[in-house]
Amino acid sequence: MNNAQLNELKNKYVANGAASPATQFADRAENSVIWDVDGNRIIDFAGGIGVLNIGHCHPKVVAAVQAQVANLMHTCQIVIPYAGYVQVAEKLSQLAPVRGHGKVMLVNSGAEALENAVKIARAATGKNNVICFDGGYHGRTLFTMAMNGKVAPYAGDFGTMPGNVFRAPYPVPSLGVSEEEAIRRLHTTLKTDANPRDTAAIVIEPVLGEGGFHPAPASFLKAIRDICDEHGMLMIVDEVQSGFGRTGKMFAIEHSGVQPDLITMAKSMAAGMPISAIVGTDKYMDASGPNSLGGTYSGSPASCAAVLAVLEVFEEENILARSMALGEKLGQRFTQWQEQFASVENVRHLGSMAAFDLVTADHKPDAELTAAMCKLAREKGLILIACGFYGNTLRFLMPVTIEDEVLEEGLAIVEACLAEFAA
Repeated sequence: MNNAQLNELKNKYVANGAASPATQFADRAENSVIWDVDGNRIIDFAGGIGVLNIGHCHPKVVAAVQAQVANLMHTCQIVIPYAGYVQVAEKLSQLAPVRGHGKVMLVNSGAEALENAVKIARAATGKNNVICFDGGYHGRTLFTMAMNGKVAPYAGDFGTMPGNVFRAPYPVPSLGVSEEEAIRRLHTTLKTDANPRDTAAIVIEPVLGEGGFHPAPASFLKAIRDICDEHGMLMIVDEVQSGFGRTGKMFAIEHSGVQPDLITMAKSMAAGMPISAIVGTDKYMDASGPNSLGGTYSGSPASCAAVLAVLEVFEEENILARSMALGEKLGQRFTQWQEQFASVENVRHLGSMAAFDLVTADHKPDAELTAAMCKLAREKGLILIACGFYGNTLRFLMPVTIEDEVLEEGLAIVEACLAEFAA
C-alpha cells in the first residue's frame, strides 16, 4: 500500500487523539535514515523521540531479538522467570548511580516506570504526596498526567486528575526562573501545600525533556538531595529521555554527582523494543509485599535481549564519547545560527541533548514559526520535532551514531529553513 492509501485507512480507523499528523508511513530504516512506503528517503532528527540513540535497526540488536524470539517469546516472568530479566537487572544495578546497592523492576514504558516509582516511594515512606516541577513530563497514564507540568495536549480532555501531586518551578533563567527562586518556591510548596511529613518523594528530570531541554544546575539537584534527606523523602530522577547516553553520560544525573534513591529509564535502553526500568536502593525497592509489583509483559524476553545487546554496543562503539562529540558539533552550529538569524535564541546542549528556541522580533516565544519550521523541514526530507513550555523549542534527537555526511545534510536543511523564514 502507498502513503495515500494508508492515510485513508488512518483517517477511517485510527482514533483522532492517537493518529499521527504525518502523511508519510515508514517502511524501513537504517541508522539515521527512514524510507517511507513510497520510497522517499527521510533523515531522522527525532529518533523515535529519543528512543534510537544507537540508530534504527542496529544489527547487533536485531540479531539478539531474532535469536530470542526463536527460542522464547513470553512466559510472564512472575509465573516462570528467564535469564534475560535477571541479567538486565544485574547490569542496570551496576550502572545506575543510586545510593547503596541497587535493585531493579522492569516494566513496559516510561509512564509505567514513573507510576511504579511513586508506588515504591509511598510503600517505602508511608507517605502519599509527590512534588514535581513546572514543564516536566512523565507520561500519559492518569497519575503521570497529574505529575506533568504542562496541561495541553496531555490532560485537558480527561477530567479530574489524581490528587496528592504538587508542583514547584524548574530553574530556567530564560523563562524568568532563577535557581535561587526555584529553591525558594520549592521550600514554599513544602510550607503551603505538601507538608514534608506527608510527602513521599520529589520527582525531577535532570534535563527537562518535553519542557524544553533545559539542564538543571548541579547545585539545584544537590539542594533537592539535601531537602529529601532532611525530611525523609525519596529523590526520584526521571531519565526516560535523558538516559542511555543522550547527554554524554549513561545518565544525566551523573553530571551532578548526585545519587538519587530511585531512577526511572526507558526509551533508548532497548533501541526500539518496549521496556522500562526502575532502579533504586534495595531497602526502598523491597518495601512493598510479594507480588505487589509487576505486569503481564513486564521485562519481556525479547526486550531484555535488546537491552543486553544495547549495552554491548555502548562498550564496543564508545557511544558516550560519540554523544559528547555530537553535542559539540551541534552546539557550534547552533551558535553560528544564533549569530546569523534573529529568530534563534537560547542555544543549549548537554552532550547531544541539544536544542534552541525560536522567537519573534521582540524576543517572545514563536510557536507558530516553530511549527512551520518542522513542517517545512519534513517537506525537504527531514524529521524535526518541537517541545518547550511555549512550544517554541526545536530539539535534536538524531541517533548518536549518525553518519557525518547525513548529519551535515540534515543540518543544511535546518539552516535552509531558517534562511527561508528569515528572508
